[in-house]
Amino acid sequence: MDTAEHRPAEPRRPSLYGAQLWGQVQHLLLNLPVGLAGFVFTVVTLTVGLALSVTVVGLPLLAFGLTGCRWLGAVERARARAALGATAQEPGPPVRRRNGVSGWVSAVLTDSLGWRSALFNVVLLVWGILSFTLTLVLLVVGWPVLPWVVRWMSELERMLVDSLLAPNALALRVHELEEDRGAVVDTAAADLRRIERDLHDGAQARLVALAMDLGLAKEKLAETDTPEGIASAAAMVGAAHGEVKLALQELRDLARGIHPAVLTDRGLDAALSAVAARCTVPGGVKVHVDLRGAERPDSAVEGIAYFTVSELLTNISKHAGARSATVDAWRVEDRLMLLVQDDGKGGAAAYPGSGLAGLAERIGAVDGVFLVESPAGGPTSITVELPWRTRAART
Repeated sequence: MDTAEHRPAEPRRPSLYGAQLWGQVQHLLLNLPVGLAGFVFTVVTLTVGLALSVTVVGLPLLAFGLTGCRWLGAVERARARAALGATAQEPGPPVRRRNGVSGWVSAVLTDSLGWRSALFNVVLLVWGILSFTLTLVLLVVGWPVLPWVVRWMSELERMLVDSLLAPNALALRVHELEEDRGAVVDTAAADLRRIERDLHDGAQARLVALAMDLGLAKEKLAETDTPEGIASAAAMVGAAHGEVKLALQELRDLARGIHPAVLTDRGLDAALSAVAARCTVPGGVKVHVDLRGAERPDSAVEGIAYFTVSELLTNISKHAGARSATVDAWRVEDRLMLLVQDDGKGGAAAYPGSGLAGLAERIGAVDGVFLVESPAGGPTSITVELPWRTRAART
C-alpha cells in the first residue's frame, strides 16, 4: 500500500505573485496621484495661512489646512492598513481647552499630529514619484525581482506611516484619561442621585412621620390628664420610637452603601465576607481572600473592589437563578485580582447601559480590567483586575 497517500499535506506557501503582491503594487502606483493631491493641498493652505497669519483669517485658514492634512493622514492610514499591514492607531480629536472658534484654532495649531500629517503629505510626493517610477519599470522589464523590491518598498512606507501618522503615546494617554474622567464623573453623579433618592424616600420620610407622631403625642398630653389619654399618648411615643429605630437602620444601610465601616476598620477580607453573608443565594457564597501580607491596597481600590463584588452578588441573587457562588481575591505582584463565579443560567453580558457596563467603566477609570465569561446555560465567571496602587497614589 502506498504510504504517500497518508502523509499530511504540507502547508501551502503564499505565491510570490499572489493577491498580496498586486495589492501592494496598486498601492505604490497610487502613491503618485495621492501624493500630488496631498502636496498641493498642504502647500497651498499652509502657505496662504502662514502668509495671512497677521490678519483675522490667517490662523483659521491655517487651522483648516492642518485639519485637512489630518483627514488626508486618516486616508493614508486606511490605505496602509489595507495593503501594507500598517498598525498605526486612529488618534483622538485635538485637545480643546476652551470652547468657540478660538479654542478650535488653538487646539488644531498645537496638535503635533496635524503638523506631522502635513510633513507626511510633503514627503509622500517625493516618495510617490520614486515608488511609482520604480514599480512601473519593474513591471515592464524587472518582473523577476518585482516581489522582493515591492516588499522592501512596502515595508519602508509602512514604517513611514507608523512613525509620522500614528498618535504619540502622550496623545493616546490624554485621550484615555479624558474618557476615564468622563466615566468617573458619570459614576459620581449617579451615586449622588442614588444617595439623594435614598435619603428622600427613606430616612427623610421616616423623620417627617416621627415629627408628626411626636407633635400629636405632645398635643394629646397637653389636652388630657386621664389615664386613657396618657396611655394613648404613650402609644404614640412608642410608635415614634419605632420610627426612630427604622430611620437609624436606614441611615446605617445608606452609610454602608457609601463606604462601609468594616472595610475601613478591618479591610477587604472582612468586608467581602460581610457582603457575602447578606447574599440570598440558597447555597451561600464561599469567600477566599489571600492578599499576602499586612500591606493593604489603596482605599480607592478597596472601595471599588468591595462595591464591584457587592453589585455582582446582588445581580446573582436577582437574575442568575444560581444555587451557589464563590468570591476569590488575591494579589499578583502589583495587581489585585477578583474572581466571582456562580452556577446560574448564564447569559450575562456588559452591553451598553447595563449594570455590568457601568462596572466595566468604573474599573477602567483606574486602569483596571473587567472580563465576563457567561455562556448560555452557565456557569458565569467574572474576572476583575485592579491596580494595587492607583496612579495618583504612586505620584
